[in-house]
Amino acid sequence: MYQDLKNFFLKIFSGNLSQNKKIFTTISFAWIIIIGYLTWWNGLKSFAVDKSFRWDEWFWFGIVPAIAPYFFYYIWKKRD
Repeated sequence: MYQDLKNFFLKIFSGNLSQNKKIFTTISFAWIIIIGYLTWWNGLKSFAVDKSFRWDEWFWFGIVPAIAPYFFYYIWKKRD
């Protein structure tokens, strides 16, 4: 499993992806960045004294939804 993930990330950054995979990867990275920005902005506009970045919100609303489809794809992918 770790070797498959390593190969997946090597394939992403090598540029040898199909058009659909490039689109889905771009959407995932954009989602992570947008949610990170919104988390940062909401932290600044908060009425609370603590104005720090909320890492837990970014993880649960940004990272997890962005990588979950890849895990489902890996689980349901047909093996040759």
